[in-house]
Amino acid sequence: MTEVPLISLFDALLADLDGVVYAGQHAIPGAVDSLQQLEGLGIGLGYVTNNASRTPAQVAAHLRELGAPADDDQVVSSSQAAAELLASLVAPGARVLITGSPALAQEIELVGLTPVYSQDEDPVAVVQGFNPGIGWKDLAEAAYVVSAGALWIATNTDMSIPQARGIAPGNGTLVAAVAAATGQTPRVAGKPEAPLFHAAAKRLAADRPLVVGDRLDTDILGGNNAGFATVAVLTGVDTTATILAARTAERPDYIINSLSDLHRPYPALDDTDGTHRCGASTARVSGDTIHVSGSKRDLDSWRAACAAWWTAVPDAALPTEPKLEWRNH
Repeated sequence: MTEVPLISLFDALLADLDGVVYAGQHAIPGAVDSLQQLEGLGIGLGYVTNNASRTPAQVAAHLRELGAPADDDQVVSSSQAAAELLASLVAPGARVLITGSPALAQEIELVGLTPVYSQDEDPVAVVQGFNPGIGWKDLAEAAYVVSAGALWIATNTDMSIPQARGIAPGNGTLVAAVAAATGQTPRVAGKPEAPLFHAAAKRLAADRPLVVGDRLDTDILGGNNAGFATVAVLTGVDTTATILAARTAERPDYIINSLSDLHRPYPALDDTDGTHRCGASTARVSGDTIHVSGSKRDLDSWRAACAAWWTAVPDAALPTEPKLEWRNH
């Protein structure tokens, strides 16, 4: 192991929210304490969220209610990114159909554009973001405008969102409905695009930020796209099995059980003649099979398996399907 906690190798933490800090209205065990410790270490903290249903101020207020440190400007949202993107593409004051929340409409107004809610108001663009109150009529209105040739921006395309009761449909499923109806594809403003992460790092004046997230296809891919170090946390959507199978662009630099692990040394990975060791576990690849010596319940076993498999298959454009053979010590 290295002698210092993992987080001390970086000057800021850029944290996803859903599945990392909280699930639904409740904090994930250990998350708040882990975030509170950062200030004492001199490490910056920013929140990067694809959830466009609330304003950054509302998100920050929720975080403070949970006990997490959060000023309004520490939250960077996909709704802000969508508004900035739209403002760069249409004329000042242009009418934009809002398929989303009042928070999204507010961000559109803040960049000098005009929110509207019907095709009859002649919008030149559609912006679509998550809102749990969206219904068929809202999606139909978006489809009418998109079909007529308007610019279409999606805040994000997360297919699912962690809730207290389980995994629920995310904005990506609603975007997919409009895409299926129109045959069109939106431009995406939030994760996994890099600007959202660059904006967050810039606010913190961070040179070496660490991106932490529970989703490979948004958080980890986005952090990788931004050129930042990434860590996958196992408190949300993705699992050790999906991380192992990840395509190259979505592979994290680190894997942790929870945010608490940020304050512990990260175990060293060693490769000796094709045998990858992490802690007491080892892994070796033969063909399409990973031979692992260690317990399935030990994250070090999965870290070793990932190191071995990713070394053997460095260029994977699609998720892979390795076989695993386990042998306990």
